[in-house]
Amino acid sequence: MLIFLQYLKDYFRNISFKSFLLTSLFVAFLVFLNYSIGIENRILKISSRYISLSLFFVFYLFVFGIAYLIQFGWKEQKSIQEKSWFLIFFLLAPFLFALKMIHWNIPFVNTISQPAWKKYWTIVLQLPVKLLFLLLILYWLWKKNRHENSFWGFTTKEFKPAPYLLILLCMTPLIAFASTKHDFLLVYPKLKNIYFFQGYTNHPWLWKLIYEISYGLDFISIEFFFRGFLVIGFLRFAGMSAILPMAAFYCTVHFGKPLGECISSYFGGLALGVIASRTNTIIGGLMVHLGIAYLMEIGGWLGSL
Repeated sequence: MLIFLQYLKDYFRNISFKSFLLTSLFVAFLVFLNYSIGIENRILKISSRYISLSLFFVFYLFVFGIAYLIQFGWKEQKSIQEKSWFLIFFLLAPFLFALKMIHWNIPFVNTISQPAWKKYWTIVLQLPVKLLFLLLILYWLWKKNRHENSFWGFTTKEFKPAPYLLILLCMTPLIAFASTKHDFLLVYPKLKNIYFFQGYTNHPWLWKLIYEISYGLDFISIEFFFRGFLVIGFLRFAGMSAILPMAAFYCTVHFGKPLGECISSYFGGLALGVIASRTNTIIGGLMVHLGIAYLMEIGGWLGSL
């Protein structure tokens, strides 16, 4: 744990305070705007998937672009190298996450005639299919630009579990407190998304388990995309300046969550980004992310009893 605190001290000692302050104010404005007018909800409610995809792409590109402009607006920042590949990475990032945000039609699901089963598999298969697509695209990109030994953080070389377990231990009472709040219980447990399925099977626990596994796979996507691709993958272009744009982007993908969770995602994403940049592994961050996710599921379930 102490080594992580040292990483954070080193990071804040070496970055521009102006860039940190302006990025944080920009994120605060976006959070205020979202919880006033509902940016994400408005886009999700659009019936056309293509329009939703386009709007998510424009929004994420705007957030990512402004955050990067802030970092490189100060003379002490290094200029970006390999500009053509940086531009490809930069444009691909918001597009990939925009794709993740919209509903996908899965051919297998369309062959199911029973409505309840069709709805269940539509929910459960979305995240694994999107994870596979993301990994394939980014693996191809990594092979074309192989500057790191590991696949953008998929390595246990520098992984030491003890500090991450301590982080989870510290988070447990905070999650327990959040589990008493109304806005938290409106969202969690995510398992409520398949409560409609209760009367259609004699083994509901099995289908709940499959759902929770699918839900957990989403955090592999999140951790790999943000700390792997957007931090470790961008380090050679932007150095430590890659971390704040990632944290800003990361905060916006929590716009459908309770306000406290959204705000904390900015600082949590920043901390995990610093750790990933120093250790070159996302395994610990993934462990923390999955641990928090399932603790919130448990907290939501207990809070709803």
